[in-house]
Amino acid sequence: MEQHSHKEILRTVRRIEIATRRAVNAELAGRYHSVFKGQGMAFSEVRPYAPGDDIRHIDWNVSARHQHHGLFVKQFVEERELTVTLLVDMSGSADFGTRGRTKRRLLAQVGALLAFSAIKNNDRVALVLFTDEIELYVPPRKGRSHVLRVIRELVEFHPKRTGTDIGAALSYLGRVQKRRSVCFLLSDFLDDGFETPLKLMMTRHDVVALRVVDPAERELPDLGLVELVDAETGGSQVVDTSDPNVRAAYHLSRARAETEAKRRLRQLGCDAVDLSTDGDFVTPLVGFFRVRSARLRGGR
Repeated sequence: MEQHSHKEILRTVRRIEIATRRAVNAELAGRYHSVFKGQGMAFSEVRPYAPGDDIRHIDWNVSARHQHHGLFVKQFVEERELTVTLLVDMSGSADFGTRGRTKRRLLAQVGALLAFSAIKNNDRVALVLFTDEIELYVPPRKGRSHVLRVIRELVEFHPKRTGTDIGAALSYLGRVQKRRSVCFLLSDFLDDGFETPLKLMMTRHDVVALRVVDPAERELPDLGLVELVDAETGGSQVVDTSDPNVRAAYHLSRARAETEAKRRLRQLGCDAVDLSTDGDFVTPLVGFFRVRSARLRGGR
């Protein structure tokens, strides 16, 4: 677990704010706007029915109350603000990192980038931190001070548990977030049983999966006999990392797990972006938004 004093936390939050504001002002906010704004419609008022109106928009209750005046239809306007929810996996594996940045730090930086993009477009931001239970829920609000609180929670929050249950987190969000929202789900997705809750979530919300990985998780270094401890279950096992067969088996097992996680998301039709602790995370996000924007313009 990364340990921080109060001053260190404030300095970290400030550094993240400066870096992410620069990235948002450069390009990301515009890409974010083109992808997510205007995707929802809000009820405005009713008016008399006119030939050519969509009969699905007829307000039968109003029409019944004013039956002598004919039919009435509902009018809708584009929603000018959204709720952006960051659903963040804080399980034990988030504290892993070997390239100068843990997955948890990357989660905080990506969350900050998305949150500042949201408030720059006058949207609300909500935060859900989860392990194998809901650790924290921050209801949606606007403004810089709120976003700084979100970043501070991502940096300093210490979860009570270490396991992962993505499905339970999705189900919880479905209960507390009734209005349609944009949900960024940040996790390594090395979990089972989340397909059904994710599929249901995608019928009501716009879900984007951000898969956070560290390159060193894919390989065992040659260090002789070592004790490997599972960060989520606490289970341990002594292995001989000098044995090439052991290293090859580990690499194959990890590769299969990652491939399966990607396959599940692809099969559900969930947009996904891979982000690594050893690389730039802004460019992949901008690239994803660019591709998605073009896809929306093409009507696909």
